[in-house]
Amino acid sequence: MSGAVLSIPDAAQRDDLAEFVARAVRLDAATVVRLRERPGEPAAVEAFAPTPFDALVTRSAPGTLEPADVTVVGSDLLAALAVAGGPSVEPGAPVDERWRGPLPPLRPDARWQVVGEVPSAELDRLAEKGVAAARAGDPSGRPSAALLDQVVLTVSDDAARLEVRVPMRCVFALSGMGFVGPGAADEAVRVSTDGGWLRLDARGGAVVRRRRAQLPLL
Repeated sequence: MSGAVLSIPDAAQRDDLAEFVARAVRLDAATVVRLRERPGEPAAVEAFAPTPFDALVTRSAPGTLEPADVTVVGSDLLAALAVAGGPSVEPGAPVDERWRGPLPPLRPDARWQVVGEVPSAELDRLAEKGVAAARAGDPSGRPSAALLDQVVLTVSDDAARLEVRVPMRCVFALSGMGFVGPGAADEAVRVSTDGGWLRLDARGGAVVRRRRAQLPLL
């Protein structure tokens, strides 16, 4: 093989990653996906994709990547995973210049601290309310910046003195990727933070977004 090489030995993990990429491509046909190897035992590869809501979505799978950080076209990666198949694939030609914005830090001591869990059904209801509000404000249904930035959920851990405020844009990203909805009605979404970022983990993947300084409870 020439160029980048993505190796994910487990077939089920490859299928799950392919489904994640397919959902990201459905949201934006021109999307790019940034792949990053996360060292450890076992090593894992993280995939990040932007969404139209200015929130990133991510999913990881046990495997390796050479080089350890590369951005590729989403449709190319999807074809490699779903069509070419196999434990090792070429994810596509690098388009690193098309990636915009930071990623959560990759540090051996990085830890996401769980703040709480929210029923998936509650987040689905918030997404439906957001869609209704967007349609009321614009016949095309395009959400305004004010709606996207509206804090619609606050999750607190009194013991750890942590509070995470979740904006509508993160809820829309969860819904747009199919992480919440009828098929996930009985599941919970985990809310966590590393201080600088918030993270919403669902079964199909996670939404991450940079946040302001960690907010202590007074």
